[in-house]
Amino acid sequence: MTSPPKLSLADLVESFFRRRLIAQRNSSPNTVAAYRDALRLFLTFASERQGKPPSELEVKDVDRDEVLAFLDYLEQSRGNSVSTRNARLTAIRSFFHHVAMNDPPSMGIAKRVLSIPNKRTTRPVVNYLSKDELKVLLEGPDRATPLGRRDHTLILFLARTGARVSEVCDVNAADLQLMGPRQVLIRGKGGKERVVPLAKDTAQQLKALLDEHGLAADSQAPVFVNARGQRLTRHGVTHILKRAVASTAKTEPDLATKNISPHTLRHTTAMHLLQSGVDLTTIQSWLGHASVTTTHHYAEADLEMKQRALNQCNDPETPLMLYQPSDDLLAFLATICEATRTIRV
Repeated sequence: MTSPPKLSLADLVESFFRRRLIAQRNSSPNTVAAYRDALRLFLTFASERQGKPPSELEVKDVDRDEVLAFLDYLEQSRGNSVSTRNARLTAIRSFFHHVAMNDPPSMGIAKRVLSIPNKRTTRPVVNYLSKDELKVLLEGPDRATPLGRRDHTLILFLARTGARVSEVCDVNAADLQLMGPRQVLIRGKGGKERVVPLAKDTAQQLKALLDEHGLAADSQAPVFVNARGQRLTRHGVTHILKRAVASTAKTEPDLATKNISPHTLRHTTAMHLLQSGVDLTTIQSWLGHASVTTTHHYAEADLEMKQRALNQCNDPETPLMLYQPSDDLLAFLATICEATRTIRV
């Protein structure tokens, strides 16, 4: 009995995308693009270290040591965050799952790569805009121009729906229902769809934008397009937002110094809903979180709610009592630190 022919690394990469991600898992275009970018970066890195073209690399050339070296390169040379490092590792591990299932001779290499753990990372405090800051940001675009009107509507849509930037880019005219009940169909991660209500002013701005572009209500054309009429990309949305933030520099210099991304507006939606008394389960459904645990992160970050809770406790005040040494030796020890500071000065 003859053994099956050994697959090359190039064969495994191609089958990973064509068969596993697209045909079997029906992964979204955004997931495919993220995994493509991670593997392209990794294979380019390995190619330079091994001194051979990427198409000539073998599975043994991209073993556990090579993956670990790549992860160090991401953080030390490219300056990537731990979160980005872990995201790249997730893509690589997914590929090696495919290797393990489809190339038995490479099982040992695949297992060693799959054993690489994610690096621990600290969860940053949620960055969001207050209602006043959001109002200033919405005034940034020049609404006397077509691009300014588009920018204003885009920012308003991001802040009121909490949609991810990729979800906003995918919205078509037919996904909008601008007469009651006003709502939008959002296509989220993993092919999951959700319906998000639209505020009256948001629906009005969207209606005006569709009319300006001559789009019918049942059109499959994108709602948000660039100057060439093409669907906006995540980079285009980020650029628009940065431009709007920069335009507030003269009136609101503090806002112009904040790191505001499309995801900041998603956090803003969640925090404003929470502060308005909306329960976490509803916010979870609104944002399309797989678990309410993710949504609970916003409750942990809401300092205003915590302060209100503290004020409602009505705990009795405890009098301030300063430490008084009861012995000469303890008194001497109590002065040591202060004396040391004085000598150093």
